[in-house]
Amino acid sequence: MPHIQERLSRRSSLRIALSLILLIVCGYGGLLTAFRASTAKYAFAKVPIDADQIIQKCANLDVIPGPPSDFYARKESDRYVPGTKPTLIKNATIWTGNVDGLEVITGDLLLDKGMISAVGEVPAHGLNGFHHLSIIDANGSWVSPGIVDLHSHLGDQSSPKLSGAADTNSRKGLVQPWLRSLDSLNTHDDAYQLSIAGGVTTVVVLPGSANAIGGQAFVIKLRPTKERSPSSMLLDPPFTFNGSGIEEVQPPRWRQLKQACGMCRVYSGTRMDTIWAYRQGYEEARKLKVKQDAYCAKAVAGQWKDLGDFPQDLQWEALVDVLRGKVKIQNHCYEAVDLDGIVRLTNEFKFPIAAFHHAHETYLVPDLLKKAYGHTPAVALFATKARYKRESYRGSEFAPRILADNGIRVVMKSDHPVIDSRYLMHEAQQAHYFGLASHLALSSVTSTPAQIMGQEHRIGFIRKGFDADIVLWDSHPLAIGATPKQVFIDGVAQLEGPFVVPKPNVLQHAPKTPDFDEETKAALKYDGLPPLEPKESISDVVVFQNFDSLFLNTRHGVEEIFSAEDYVGPPQIAVVQNGGLSYIGTFEGCPINLNMSTRTVDLHGGSIAPGLLSYGSRLGLVHIAGEATTQDGEVFDGLMDKIPSVLGGDAAVIRALDGLQFTTRDALLAYRSGVTGAITAPYTPGVLAGLSTAFDTGAAHKLIEGAVFQDEVALHLSFSLSFSVSVSTQIAALRTLLFGGAKGDLGVQIAKVLEGKMHLVIGVHNADIMASLLQLKTEVERRSESAIRMTFAGASEAHLLAKEISAAGVGVIIAPARSFPAFWDMRRISPGPPLTQHSAISTLLAHNVTVGVGVESDGAWAVRHTRTDVSWAALAAGISKAEAIALTSSNLEKLLGITSGTVSSNLVATTGGTILDFESKVVAISSSKRGVVDLF
Repeated sequence: MPHIQERLSRRSSLRIALSLILLIVCGYGGLLTAFRASTAKYAFAKVPIDADQIIQKCANLDVIPGPPSDFYARKESDRYVPGTKPTLIKNATIWTGNVDGLEVITGDLLLDKGMISAVGEVPAHGLNGFHHLSIIDANGSWVSPGIVDLHSHLGDQSSPKLSGAADTNSRKGLVQPWLRSLDSLNTHDDAYQLSIAGGVTTVVVLPGSANAIGGQAFVIKLRPTKERSPSSMLLDPPFTFNGSGIEEVQPPRWRQLKQACGMCRVYSGTRMDTIWAYRQGYEEARKLKVKQDAYCAKAVAGQWKDLGDFPQDLQWEALVDVLRGKVKIQNHCYEAVDLDGIVRLTNEFKFPIAAFHHAHETYLVPDLLKKAYGHTPAVALFATKARYKRESYRGSEFAPRILADNGIRVVMKSDHPVIDSRYLMHEAQQAHYFGLASHLALSSVTSTPAQIMGQEHRIGFIRKGFDADIVLWDSHPLAIGATPKQVFIDGVAQLEGPFVVPKPNVLQHAPKTPDFDEETKAALKYDGLPPLEPKESISDVVVFQNFDSLFLNTRHGVEEIFSAEDYVGPPQIAVVQNGGLSYIGTFEGCPINLNMSTRTVDLHGGSIAPGLLSYGSRLGLVHIAGEATTQDGEVFDGLMDKIPSVLGGDAAVIRALDGLQFTTRDALLAYRSGVTGAITAPYTPGVLAGLSTAFDTGAAHKLIEGAVFQDEVALHLSFSLSFSVSVSTQIAALRTLLFGGAKGDLGVQIAKVLEGKMHLVIGVHNADIMASLLQLKTEVERRSESAIRMTFAGASEAHLLAKEISAAGVGVIIAPARSFPAFWDMRRISPGPPLTQHSAISTLLAHNVTVGVGVESDGAWAVRHTRTDVSWAALAAGISKAEAIALTSSNLEKLLGITSGTVSSNLVATTGGTILDFESKVVAISSSKRGVVDLF
């Protein structure tokens, strides 16, 4: 049978030749020798028709992701929008992100075909051939790369929050790497345009943290696309979605995965359960990887007999890619115990972590982070948001600086909508204020997150050939209130007719931040819980000297009564005695006996201002918001709940005074930031809260003289579309009370309201509900011939009724200071520049409404930022510093019914500038009620 043998021989030879060609084409030359040696033995094995694809797949298994080799030779971006005009930005001050963030170029920037075409000097002949060129003269304004948010839920946790678009978390199991945030991305989220208005151009959309492994994350650009689909927003997608399965892009692109460690409250699990769930999941992936590697070893060796299909499992393929080093893991992880568990996990299964997120204790354990497998993870932080749950209790504002000092890359992130990503740059500003170097602060929201997510080849820097994602700022990006004049994504201008508020020259450079060396060392020394009380309290005479400005609360409101700019004469001093201001003038003219032993505080060109006041949060009622045993808790709603008879049934009125807790860390941090008093109402998720109280944030306990400014301040109610009963029912209940339906203690308090002896403070955001309340107020006042002193708090949509609110004599407390459409009640905000000419605050002030600024109910941690909140509001509204201070001092006293000067008679002394400046630091506070001056 020679012809049969000859035919088999030819067939075998053909198979060998085919296999050799496939290996050469696939670039698998390293295994060629072994393959040749094996082909003779298996010459009669049947070669599958897709052998070349199998070999190619095996060749690509362990290829590390990155851009195509010809990426930098591209002539236009893959995201270029045809018809987009080229843009020349002239005379700009350009922070490029290059040279470790230290490079600043003065010159021009040319954007074309979705890319940066030139940086620096662009000669006229270099513009030949550009038709319909759009030219912007920056006049020296700052330009930066687009802001990159490494941790966002934009589109998955939609704004406004609605049950039909609540897609952040799955509750189907602890480990679910097969889920994808892309599959729930809502393209109609109201926050896209708001975030763009803050300079945000790219975000990583993460699944939530209800699971140990919540699923795969995706990188998107925020620019709306012609296709209007989630997929069209993707930046460098790792897969081709072609309708016939998922095909990996070649060369492979970086994938993203969300992990979350610690206790899993959703599943009532312990930390032990969570780590075991991780190990189970990664063991499944390891076993699958072993099978794949064994399969490929046989395929490459030509052992096709009974080889079968490539081992694959859609549930675990993402974790297999983790083990192959092809996935950037974004790991939510707070405490040292949890960080240690993940570090051990990485070394057990041999995979790296891209970044630890939230990570409130990372600054305490930098050496632990360096033990992670592969490389040291970056750390993605909030600037100051902490103490909202036990895991974040030791969070420190000095963490970014400490981590950077230890050589660990720092990212500031939003966790949007936890923090509105429109103000992500403000997180970088705060990190800079507390000690992070300016170049690292800017990098923390641009180039560093781009590197961490694996996109540093095209975003995060201003370089020729990079994506044209650019922000033109109205001031230095780290200056308070910095706002984009224009934002470009893929070279497309995103702001149509932007409104720009001129900023003073002092804001055109990075702030010279205060010295916090001592506080930084204390954060480490005391394991994250440094003492926050004053260093010293003086009840005798204290002299303040060398200040450049002095603001006081007068009968006309807050006024600047001294300014060094307008003064020529001997140096001025301010003398405080027993906590009260006794004298302002020269040393020579002082009637008080001053001697060598008199304590003198040099403010080095600083300022003195009234103590600030806070309203809206549960400050003084809670230590840790997420821990029920550390707080006063929720009160019965006298209008919606069945009240125990021992409390008097529906006649009961709860008093915040009874549940007041002093020396909470949030209160002491607020005090050190110049917030000397707070008004806190009982907390309820319903309508009737009760009576608020006013207290000294720096007092040690309730029984100290002056610790409580006013036992009972105002009666508080709330009205919302979100409550379990209808708005009409809520309004009907209030109508009944005001027309004599209240009994017992509640009847007594309502009587005070009707007599004008107590303010009625109503938490409300929706303009339609406000309109109903204004009508009810008119109706009651007409019938009872009374004058109700009503204040709206929250009031996100109050600007829509500014004229009517003013006519009704109703005051408004805007909370938060920078509105966000978190709920349907709040969706019609006035966002202010650059999107609208006016903010809610400026609109209300223009209609002569008395306006105050507060914080949200869950914002006790944010009270410390009251001074920067009103500073930002002042810049946007175009009001003076004195008027800005009034927003959170004398105006709040008036709006809440506190005797004028009760809190604003306290004084706050700062070095480095006024209480509103990012360059200032609070060094002393005088408490007129407690009769002391506290020194820090």
